[in-house]
Amino acid sequence: MSEILILGIIVVAVMAFFNRDRIKDRFFPDEKRNYTIDDQFNSDKRDREKEIDRLLSKMGKNGVSDLSEKDRKRLDELSRK
Repeated sequence: MSEILILGIIVVAVMAFFNRDRIKDRFFPDEKRNYTIDDQFNSDKRDREKEIDRLLSKMGKNGVSDLSEKDRKRLDELSRK
């Protein structure tokens, strides 16, 4: 009886190993997989707004002089969109 139990455990482990991608997709689905175009647009817009907010807060009291050249260029790019 114990041999059958051990064999059963081994078979289940092998099946789980070969189906790990299917199991992962079932229990941990990719959040962006079911995005519509509108969802993707809104997500991108929120990301841009967060980055703009981060850059603006980085400017602080001293204004644009607190930003590096890279940050200034990025802020200009984001403000044009």
